[in-house]
Amino acid sequence: MIRLGVIGTNWITDRFISAALSTGEYQLNAVYSRSLETAALFAKKYDSVECFDSLEGMAKSDVIDAVYIASPNSFHAPQAMQFIQYGKHVIGEKPLASNIIEVQDLIAEAQENNVVLFEAMKAVYTPNFFAMQKALPKLGKLRKVYLSYCQYSSRYQKYLDGENPNTFNPAFSNGSLMDIGIYPLSTAIALFGEPNSMTAQGTLLDSGVDAHGTLVLHYQDFDVTIAHSKVSDGVIPSELQGEQGTLLVDFVSECHGVKLHRRDEPVLDLTVEQDENAMRYEAEVFAQLVANKTVDHQGLIRSQIVSAIITQAREIIGVRFPADVI
Repeated sequence: MIRLGVIGTNWITDRFISAALSTGEYQLNAVYSRSLETAALFAKKYDSVECFDSLEGMAKSDVIDAVYIASPNSFHAPQAMQFIQYGKHVIGEKPLASNIIEVQDLIAEAQENNVVLFEAMKAVYTPNFFAMQKALPKLGKLRKVYLSYCQYSSRYQKYLDGENPNTFNPAFSNGSLMDIGIYPLSTAIALFGEPNSMTAQGTLLDSGVDAHGTLVLHYQDFDVTIAHSKVSDGVIPSELQGEQGTLLVDFVSECHGVKLHRRDEPVLDLTVEQDENAMRYEAEVFAQLVANKTVDHQGLIRSQIVSAIITQAREIIGVRFPADVI
């Protein structure tokens, strides 16, 4: 049983706690917030939870084995580092860190301290992701992949109204690539590995973060086009095209449905049943890694490739974060 602490008192933390508890592998023991009152208010729906307003206090306490980090993006790496150095396992919300240097530093520190570091990327752990992966050989020689995730941010109107919400503020390492594009990008890397090269385009807001953009990953004989946006909604499925057939994937961030279209054959629905809360599967994988003390795992390779691509893409389109200054 993993004794879990959480950083963050928002809806995504609640959703992860629900997913983690449903696996039977966790008990919630601690909640951190900058305000003890806020932590207590959040924790009151759970039993026997200790509340902290000191990160160091929770990191060095003996009431937790692992921490789930769901703070603003720019805080992910420094908070993860603090808990790693106190010997705690870390599951960090995506993105794991602001840039590739931070990711590499975290991995080195986790391995030095013999703890599990894990990026919470639900898209690549769902049953329907594996259904998609299993179906790839049925497509024949792969030629074109289009992965789309575009979601109008609930905070965009605040930005348009002249406010400065965290989600559009470079001080918090935000933007479309970091918050939205990372889902289809992680899916592509999980399916196909590191590309030979990459091109990137993005449209910047006055705040300095990207509103939307496109990545193209170039492999030996096919390419992957990734569309992402925080200022518009996408409704089309993602598509993987081969010489013998095409896969359609609904809502690539959770893989809600997978359909195989092979030439001159009936459409085959490959969708399998999966938990309504897709975070359950990443929670299960993290618990297995902790139980097996698997410090060096495949997810870290993917996280490094993804972070390196995003760091390079931001350089191309001109998105700079304070965290990038070394």
